Amino acid sequence: MQQRSDFRCVHRLRVRWAEVDMQKIVFNAHYLMYIDNAMSDYWRALALPYEASMLALGGEMYVKKATLEYHASARLDDTLDVGLRCARVGNSSSLFEAGIFTGDQLLVSGELVYVFADPATQKSRPVPPVLRAIFEDFEAGAEMAEVRTGDWNALGRDAGRLRTAVFVREQGIAADIEADALDATARHAVVYNRLDMPVATGRLLQQAPGVGRIGRMAVDRSVRGAQWGRQLLDALVEAARARGDSEVQLHAQRSAEGFYRRAGFAVTGEPYEEAGIAHIAMARSV
Repeated sequence: MQQRSDFRCVHRLRVRWAEVDMQKIVFNAHYLMYIDNAMSDYWRALALPYEASMLALGGEMYVKKATLEYHASARLDDTLDVGLRCARVGNSSSLFEAGIFTGDQLLVSGELVYVFADPATQKSRPVPPVLRAIFEDFEAGAEMAEVRTGDWNALGRDAGRLRTAVFVREQGIAADIEADALDATARHAVVYNRLDMPVATGRLLQQAPGVGRIGRMAVDRSVRGAQWGRQLLDALVEAARARGDSEVQLHAQRSAEGFYRRAGFAVTGEPYEEAGIAHIAMARSV
């Protein structure tokens, strides 16, 4: 019998009214939807933006078979944990096991077989060795991404591409505001996944002697909420500590205030608006 601790990737959700039947229990087909939602979290945990990653790998993942076994029912307003793991990788197929829990009680277990295939013909292809290694290493507890730090010459191309996607295209900030002369003297950091794709970036400036300033924090939209922003932030704080700073400041978008609070930052000023977006000054010691 599966246990919640068997899964490294766990997606949490709450049962909604639209998902229950006349008996006030979850309609059986919705459990597959829950598992599919967990699969999105699985790709985030691998630091792999799905669409871009499949393009780089030259294929797509198609469901060949899905089976469920029902042990007990989920009910309206239950909080469910949906665990997902890659149990086996064959030549062209991968077997994923799922477990849906409320607390420690297993409600539903499932298996999904995915086939890696040509997106044009949908004919199977061998699972690329790099993807095989990613699946196997993740399940073994390995790190899925690394942070590299350097100057703009070394990291500017990847950092700039991420910042343009997040700040200019997604948030509508003018390109001439997003880019500035401070990039030339900043210490930059970029998080790279196992396909060597950049998924997060930020920079560290020297605000004053002993005081660093972190800014331009940007995470690829498709992998947000999976720790990569925190890994990036920790690396920038460590870079400030390594050069002798005693404090790090930043100007956070209000929507990200909670993220920075959880990393030890505290509000130090009044809210203000910049580029049409609400901000707040925050700082922490290092």
